[in-house]
Amino acid sequence: MAARVTARISLEGKVAIITGASRGIGEAIARTYAAAGAKVVLAARKLEGLQAVADSIGPSALAVAAHTGKEAECKKLVAAAIAKFGKVDVLVNNAATNVYFGPFLGVEESAWDKTFEVNLKGYFWMTREVVNHVIERSGSGSVVNISSVNGLEGAALQGVYAMTKSAVISMTKTLAVELASNKIRINAIAPGLIETRLASGIVKDQDLHAEWVRKTPQARHGQPEEIAGAALYLASDAASFMTGQTVVIDGGMTIC
Repeated sequence: MAARVTARISLEGKVAIITGASRGIGEAIARTYAAAGAKVVLAARKLEGLQAVADSIGPSALAVAAHTGKEAECKKLVAAAIAKFGKVDVLVNNAATNVYFGPFLGVEESAWDKTFEVNLKGYFWMTREVVNHVIERSGSGSVVNISSVNGLEGAALQGVYAMTKSAVISMTKTLAVELASNKIRINAIAPGLIETRLASGIVKDQDLHAEWVRKTPQARHGQPEEIAGAALYLASDAASFMTGQTVVIDGGMTIC
């Protein structure tokens, strides 16, 4: 008897919210999800740029301006998604900032607060809103948190950013345990150096870039589209027995 085939990497019939979706990793994930059949709600602080991405995807996409570091705006974002598409099944927490690059002990409180507000509080507020909605409608859901390899290792000159990304991994594990009985899966992705505006300070600095590449077996940095495939898998029913995990996509850097 032939083995039963159950794995299908598709998002047909699902609605996904992707934060930080006007460019970079968020945009790549939004386009990949839409191509896999999902209706996608794209969020970013400014509608300009975000709307252009949504328009290029078509009627299955909705652009919503939202500052996810603010709890009230997270509530409005989820409400807008439900009003447009009737439900939310998938959340990708991707919006992030890294406002301070320098010695850890030199960081000012304002930079500390802004980084935690967007990178950690925003992930929590968004997750709570989506999870409460999924539980209320007795559905199932998947949350994909974009962390970083900086959350796995010591990160010189990026200490506050790295702390938030490490905390995202911890939050992922805890919520995976607490929400498993509600048919909600929580996983994370830890990208290495990816060519985005957030990482442009490293990508464009010849010496810093050379150091990253030297430590990476594939001897290059990655592209946003190389993160989107894992995000698609984690959101899909093909990953139905996977929760609380962090998928590292870094060209092999962290194994060296």
